[in-house]
Amino acid sequence: MTTARPASDSERSSIPVFDQRPAEHPSWIVPRSAYLHIPFCAHKCGYCDFASVAGQDDLADAYLDALRHEIRRSLDDLPSLDTIFVGGGTPTRLSALQLERFCDIVRDTFRLLPGYEWTIEANPGTLDRDKVAILARHGVTRVSLGAQSFDSDALAALERNHAPRDVFRSVELVREAGLKWSLDLIFGAPGSSTRTWNSDLDTVLGLAPYHLSCYGLVYEKGTELWKRLQAGLVEPVDEDLEASMYETTIDRLSAAGLDQYEISNYAKSGFECRHNLVYWRNDAYYGFGLGAARYVAGLRATNIRDLPGYIRRIERGEDVTGPSERLSPLERAGETATLMIRRTSIGIGRADFFIRTGFELDALFGPVLRKHESNGLISDDGHTIHLTRKGIMLADCVAADFTEPIQP
Repeated sequence: MTTARPASDSERSSIPVFDQRPAEHPSWIVPRSAYLHIPFCAHKCGYCDFASVAGQDDLADAYLDALRHEIRRSLDDLPSLDTIFVGGGTPTRLSALQLERFCDIVRDTFRLLPGYEWTIEANPGTLDRDKVAILARHGVTRVSLGAQSFDSDALAALERNHAPRDVFRSVELVREAGLKWSLDLIFGAPGSSTRTWNSDLDTVLGLAPYHLSCYGLVYEKGTELWKRLQAGLVEPVDEDLEASMYETTIDRLSAAGLDQYEISNYAKSGFECRHNLVYWRNDAYYGFGLGAARYVAGLRATNIRDLPGYIRRIERGEDVTGPSERLSPLERAGETATLMIRRTSIGIGRADFFIRTGFELDALFGPVLRKHESNGLISDDGHTIHLTRKGIMLADCVAADFTEPIQP
């Protein structure tokens, strides 16, 4: 059975030397971060392809039991964590009593290191004073609010079930509790325009945020929105218009002191999401719950996405792992470069890349680096590779070229 736990001594002996992180930096193979998934929603938004369910709130208590059992069965002891991220679904869809119980599970199964970051996602329509008080009392440090838009038409197109006023109310509740907060926004919703997106930016900047995530709408295959697109029932915004919205976002947020530190993420200095930086470094992390992904001791795996099946397997003492993959050293190096290049403010440092992978960046990607430097998509100062402004606009194309490194 595949389990999410730190590698044993015997397992570590089989890991290549370049995959063994020095003792002072153990998160290369021993996670210091964990993702926990709460799948429940009031309804499934048309663009969502996450492991979320609607109309199954009656399974919440059984799910929390299963989640606790999965965590305890998967770990030899209480791991020390620097970051926790609770996503969904809608974690705050849980009742106040269930949310309290969930926080107790986290506190009982993990040891939080000094200065930890504990983020929980929240739908503005499901957050109230009691739930915020529970989060603050248990030590949650950061709330990520799924605002998506302040425009009623855009919210309707995205099938969001909250109103703009819910966002203002939620921000105020979180502020009063002394917690950090972030907002997610989506640009390029059907029917949106430069005017409506600028209005969204005006509104969110009026809230004086310290962190924002701004994503272009993606029509994920299999979602309801994708099906409507295929049927001709919805018209996507023009690609040039979406690119203009993206550039406007970068410029306006930068002018407001929110620097772009990753393709879709902006923050004032010191307020970056530390948990997501773990992903973009390609560090190890635990993952628990329905559909949760993990990367432990070189094995990348994802749990099954069937909620009743997940609960049933846990109750029977069975494994809940779905697809899994053990990357070769070369594959891992390619994946590391692909993720690191997304970090617009940090980029790929040659020395850091070598320490993490055991490979010289230029030996694996020399032609790629020369190609994209010549076409103006990356800058190279001899130590670090960064995306240029032009490269940021074509980041997916640049990152794709790092997926297949040269065999040294």
